[in-house]
Amino acid sequence: MLVPGTGNFHCGSCMRDHTLVKALRRAEVEAHMAGLYLPAVGDEPIEHDAPGVFFGGVNAYLQQRVPFFRRTPRWVDRLFDTAPVLNAAASMAGMTNAHRLGEMTLSMVRGEHGRQRKELARLVDWLRTREKPDVVLLNNALMIGMARQIKHETGAAVVCTLHGEDTFIDALPSGHRDQVWGELRVRAGKLDALIAVSKHHAAVMAERMGLANGAIDVVHNGIDLDDIAPAESPPATPTIGYLARLCESKGLHTLVDAFVELRRDKRYRAVRLHVAGAQTRSDNGFVQAQQAKLAQAGLADCVTWKANVSRARKVELLRSWTLMSVPATYGESFGLYVLEAWAAGLPVVEPDSGALGELLTAGGGGKLVAPDDPSALALGMKQLLDNPDEARALGAAGRRAVQRRFTADRMAEGVLRVLRRVLADGGCDHG
Repeated sequence: MLVPGTGNFHCGSCMRDHTLVKALRRAEVEAHMAGLYLPAVGDEPIEHDAPGVFFGGVNAYLQQRVPFFRRTPRWVDRLFDTAPVLNAAASMAGMTNAHRLGEMTLSMVRGEHGRQRKELARLVDWLRTREKPDVVLLNNALMIGMARQIKHETGAAVVCTLHGEDTFIDALPSGHRDQVWGELRVRAGKLDALIAVSKHHAAVMAERMGLANGAIDVVHNGIDLDDIAPAESPPATPTIGYLARLCESKGLHTLVDAFVELRRDKRYRAVRLHVAGAQTRSDNGFVQAQQAKLAQAGLADCVTWKANVSRARKVELLRSWTLMSVPATYGESFGLYVLEAWAAGLPVVEPDSGALGELLTAGGGGKLVAPDDPSALALGMKQLLDNPDEARALGAAGRRAVQRRFTADRMAEGVLRVLRRVLADGGCDHG
């Protein structure tokens, strides 16, 4: 499994892939992770099986901008792949900002024809020199450029998971955006399989990449439940929780506006808001604007902020909340935070957009409201705060849904069905 890292904030896809690797190993599959771009950061330690990272973010950038670095020997490149250098680069604002990465994204999806082909050759050489894999699993569609050379040099089948790429690509400058989609349409049909994390995202990506309906398999995400359980009793103080990146696209501003509206009603003046999740330097201005809005409403002391919490602290927070909401402003490809809330027996209030409607229809653990509408969100939260028995019942339904349909082992079973089908169909020439 080839998994990109973020370097300095908790990465949901890193955590999802780490969970998948552990579940595959429980199923007696020899599964390994190799990191790309920047070190992986999660709410628990993420260990890779390869030395360092491939396509190190500094080297990839230098090779994009300066022709000299496309010819440097490995000992020179290694200087820029050290943890201190990568961590310093990761701390820079905008390292994952689509508006600034159009040219480089296009180069990466061009793979063997891109400016980072030296990095691709190093990755393929590492795959060749260890026991050759039956399957190489790419984390997302932006890595599809690696597939042709991996298949040619190793004989492995190449499968790609899909989750949220459309939002990033659509934020690229228009010229680069159209070229990236064009390159993906050409290359996607050469993969052995594509796996989307929801039916919604499968439909979106099939249309964008020019694939037939049913060409993309669907395997829902899953989580480990070992350390997450509902609290013995509801919190003494009604508390609304938020657990996602502290940024505009996740709708934190919508939740803040809804909370302000909620607190204007004297019946809800005891309700508090807890905000937790990943925060980067580029998020600071947005977070400060939300804090200023709350201060202006006289509610600064009613809100708690926790950035980049550990897994143990995350579980502790989930068990201290009454309900949770992450009102994302875009078409969410899944929404892993919903499963985490359900695992803790929490009901959720979510916008009826993207895969969130699909998820809540399947799990029944909350309420759907109109997207990007603070008043609708406030009303949905009021309904649960006014009816604690209903809230507990919805939370219990969500917990049952996770236990039955959204465990890490169920996710691994679904991925394995696809991989075994690929191998049975001759997706690789060995093994």
